Amino acid sequence: QLQASGGGLVQTGGCLRLSCAASGLTFSNYAMGWFRQAPGKVREFLAAISGGSRTTVYAEFVKGRFTISRDNAKDTVYLQMNSLKPEDTALYYCAAGPYNSRPSGTYNYWGQGTQVTVSS
Repeated sequence: QLQASGGGLVQTGGCLRLSCAASGLTFSNYAMGWFRQAPGKVREFLAAISGGSRTTVYAEFVKGRFTISRDNAKDTVYLQMNSLKPEDTALYYCAAGPYNSRPSGTYNYWGQGTQVTVSS
Protein backbone atom coordinates (compact mmCIF):
# COMPACT_ATOMS: atom_id res chain seq x y z
CA GLN A 1 0.00 0.00 0.00
CA LEU A 2 1.21 3.48 -0.88
CA GLN A 3 -0.06 6.58 0.89
CA ALA A 4 0.74 9.93 -0.68
CA SER A 5 0.50 13.18 1.24
CA GLY A 6 1.75 16.74 1.28
CA GLY A 7 -0.36 18.28 -1.43
CA GLY A 8 -2.18 21.54 -0.99
CA LEU A 9 -2.75 25.04 -2.29
CA VAL A 10 0.29 27.15 -3.01
CA GLN A 11 0.96 30.37 -4.88
CA THR A 12 3.00 30.60 -8.07
CA GLY A 13 6.67 30.36 -7.25
CA GLY A 14 6.02 28.46 -4.05
CA CYS A 15 7.16 25.00 -3.06
CA LEU A 16 5.77 21.78 -1.67
CA ARG A 17 7.23 18.48 -0.58
CA LEU A 18 5.17 15.42 -1.30
CA SER A 19 5.65 12.23 0.66
CA CYS A 20 4.65 8.67 -0.11
CA ALA A 21 4.77 6.11 2.66
CA ALA A 22 4.86 2.44 1.72
CA SER A 23 3.65 -0.53 3.69
CA GLY A 24 3.29 -4.21 2.98
CA LEU A 25 6.24 -4.44 0.62
CA THR A 26 10.02 -4.59 0.87
CA PHE A 27 10.48 -0.95 0.04
CA SER A 28 14.17 -1.01 -0.84
CA ASN A 29 13.50 -3.66 -3.50
CA TYR A 30 11.34 -1.29 -5.50
CA ALA A 31 12.00 1.66 -7.69
CA MET A 32 9.63 4.51 -6.92
CA GLY A 33 8.09 6.96 -9.31
CA TRP A 34 5.98 10.10 -9.21
CA PHE A 35 3.32 10.87 -11.79
CA ARG A 36 0.59 13.45 -12.10
CA GLN A 37 -2.70 13.83 -13.90
CA ALA A 38 -4.53 17.07 -14.55
CA PRO A 39 -8.24 17.13 -15.43
CA GLY A 40 -8.78 16.10 -19.03
CA LYS A 41 -5.15 15.14 -19.53
CA VAL A 42 -3.25 11.87 -19.53
CA ARG A 43 -1.17 10.78 -16.59
CA GLU A 44 2.40 11.94 -17.05
CA PHE A 45 5.70 10.80 -15.64
CA LEU A 46 7.63 13.18 -13.41
CA ALA A 47 10.51 11.39 -11.74
CA ALA A 48 11.74 8.01 -10.58
CA ILE A 49 14.42 6.71 -8.27
CA SER A 50 16.03 3.29 -7.98
CA GLY A 51 15.74 1.17 -4.87
CA GLY A 52 19.12 2.14 -3.54
CA SER A 53 18.86 5.78 -4.66
CA ARG A 54 21.77 5.26 -7.03
CA THR A 55 19.94 6.49 -10.11
CA THR A 56 17.19 8.99 -10.77
CA VAL A 57 15.22 9.81 -13.88
CA TYR A 58 13.33 13.02 -14.54
CA ALA A 59 10.94 14.32 -17.12
CA GLU A 60 12.59 17.16 -18.98
CA PHE A 61 9.98 19.70 -17.95
CA VAL A 62 10.67 19.22 -14.21
CA LYS A 63 14.45 19.12 -14.29
CA GLY A 64 15.87 21.80 -12.06
CA ARG A 65 12.55 22.31 -10.24
CA PHE A 66 11.61 18.90 -8.82
CA THR A 67 13.82 16.53 -6.84
CA ILE A 68 13.00 12.95 -5.98
CA SER A 69 14.56 11.26 -2.96
CA ARG A 70 13.85 8.35 -0.66
CA ASP A 71 14.51 7.18 2.85
CA ASN A 72 14.51 3.41 2.95
CA ALA A 73 14.67 3.41 6.73
CA LYS A 74 11.29 5.15 6.73
CA ASP A 75 9.86 3.37 3.67
CA THR A 76 9.12 6.76 2.21
CA VAL A 77 9.78 8.53 -1.08
CA TYR A 78 9.65 12.29 -1.49
CA LEU A 79 9.14 14.79 -4.26
CA GLN A 80 10.43 18.26 -3.53
CA MET A 81 8.77 20.72 -5.87
CA ASN A 82 10.10 24.27 -6.21
CA SER A 83 9.16 27.23 -8.40
CA LEU A 84 5.66 25.89 -8.84
CA LYS A 85 3.52 27.12 -11.71
CA PRO A 86 -0.23 27.05 -12.29
CA GLU A 87 0.30 24.35 -14.91
CA ASP A 88 1.66 22.09 -12.17
CA THR A 89 -1.87 21.85 -10.79
CA ALA A 90 -2.81 18.17 -10.83
CA LEU A 91 -3.38 15.05 -8.79
CA TYR A 92 0.02 13.62 -7.91
CA TYR A 93 0.57 9.89 -7.59
CA CYS A 94 3.40 7.76 -6.31
CA ALA A 95 4.06 4.30 -7.67
CA ALA A 96 6.31 1.32 -7.00
CA GLY A 97 7.79 -1.03 -9.55
CA PRO A 98 10.82 -3.07 -10.52
CA TYR A 99 12.47 -0.36 -12.64
CA ASN A 100 12.94 3.39 -12.31
CA SER A 101 11.44 3.95 -15.72
CA ARG A 102 9.06 6.39 -17.36
CA PRO A 103 6.17 4.24 -18.58
CA SER A 104 3.39 4.01 -16.03
CA GLY A 105 2.74 0.42 -17.09
CA THR A 106 5.98 -0.72 -15.50
CA TYR A 107 4.72 0.14 -12.01
CA ASN A 108 2.83 -2.45 -10.00
CA TYR A 109 1.52 -0.43 -7.07
CA TRP A 110 -0.06 3.01 -6.95
CA GLY A 111 -0.98 5.44 -4.24
CA GLN A 112 -4.31 7.22 -4.08
CA GLY A 113 -3.01 10.61 -5.16
CA THR A 114 -2.61 13.95 -3.45
CA GLN A 115 -3.93 17.18 -4.95
CA VAL A 116 -1.60 20.04 -5.75
CA THR A 117 -3.13 23.36 -6.72
CA VAL A 118 -0.99 26.31 -7.74
CA SER A 119 -2.74 29.67 -7.83
CA SER A 120 -1.67 32.45 -10.16
